[in-house]
Amino acid sequence: MSLAGPPAPAASAVSIRQTQQVPGARWALLLGNFTMGCGVMVAVGTLNDLARSLQVSVAAAGQLVAMAAVVLALGAPLLAAVVAGIDRRRLLAASLLWFGLGHALSALMPSYGTLLPVRVLSVLGAAVFTPQAAAAVSFMAPPEQRGRAITFIFLGWSLASVLGMPLSAWVGEALGWRWAFVGVGLLAIGGALWVWRTVPDGVRPAALSRAHWHQVFSQPALIATVAVTALSAAGQFTLSTYFAPYYRQVLGASAAEVSGLFLWFGAIGVAGNVAVSRHIDRLGASRAVALMLGCMAVSLLLWPLATSLPLMALVIAPWALGCFASNSAQQARLGLAAPALAPALIALNSSAMYAGQALGATSGGAMVAQSGYASLHWVGLAWMLAALALSAWAARRMAGLPAHA
Repeated sequence: MSLAGPPAPAASAVSIRQTQQVPGARWALLLGNFTMGCGVMVAVGTLNDLARSLQVSVAAAGQLVAMAAVVLALGAPLLAAVVAGIDRRRLLAASLLWFGLGHALSALMPSYGTLLPVRVLSVLGAAVFTPQAAAAVSFMAPPEQRGRAITFIFLGWSLASVLGMPLSAWVGEALGWRWAFVGVGLLAIGGALWVWRTVPDGVRPAALSRAHWHQVFSQPALIATVAVTALSAAGQFTLSTYFAPYYRQVLGASAAEVSGLFLWFGAIGVAGNVAVSRHIDRLGASRAVALMLGCMAVSLLLWPLATSLPLMALVIAPWALGCFASNSAQQARLGLAAPALAPALIALNSSAMYAGQALGATSGGAMVAQSGYASLHWVGLAWMLAALALSAWAARRMAGLPAHA
């Protein structure tokens, strides 16, 4: 079955203004993803203070991550269908504004019970922004540069790990989680203004019909590729959701040392994403994904050796290298496999990522509440090995598909 889809649209406002504005738009979309990464991970970085301030357990506070991920998982594909006809300049700016106002409002909530629904509603902005930004940049980029363009804007998530997570961890410990949420809100509002100024009018990827969605779900290789994202995210978030309390309670890390470990993790994550962005078109997206998943599996396997802060820094290095690069490579892998179906595939992939986060955070929280942290890495490793096996199978099936425009 051909996945080529409808012919490319005729020259539009994008083709007229592309040379002057698209480079600036890519940077604005990168900042938007940076903001979304900071917002999604701010609860992870401030988990210690959230639990202490709201007088709930660490496992309960972790459900702020899990519930937000559930909404993101459900919202990404559903909202992709709802917003299909909206000009991406307006859509992306509005989703950032929603995200920013939601986080600012979250900071005012007096209790866990009031924070949870506001937090859940605010992250709907990320359910729209991340997949639609990837679809928009894929639409704007020349075919031979699509893989690099998609992975470039996903550098924002790596940068969020470098700067956003350690900064939120420090702010949470020094000033409280509310100030970290306010910071995300201000950043999102600023990002909305930049997107509005730089993304050209007329960015409207072809609307997806019922036939397009049928094509997506009738290709086992494409669905399996999406499932790889869910499995790998579950493997990561089973343990990574609880990094901050693990560092404090098991390793005895100070607030500065917790922030330092997050900074170390994020810095290596950026290096991995930059390397993948530069070489993915030559290396091949499927190989890049396998390499990054393998790096994360190594860290999960070696986790019991991390009995001190220096050893922890060494053990998490391969994980950091593959963490965000794997998702960027997955998005590019799907966008390159069937460009005409990119909006649907990227939305499904984002949904799978958040579903995996929800599964990992929820199951990890249950294990922490029942037996502590001891078995988290083994469960995470099992998920990651399943992701590797499925990725290899999908790559073989992809190789048998016809070339897609």
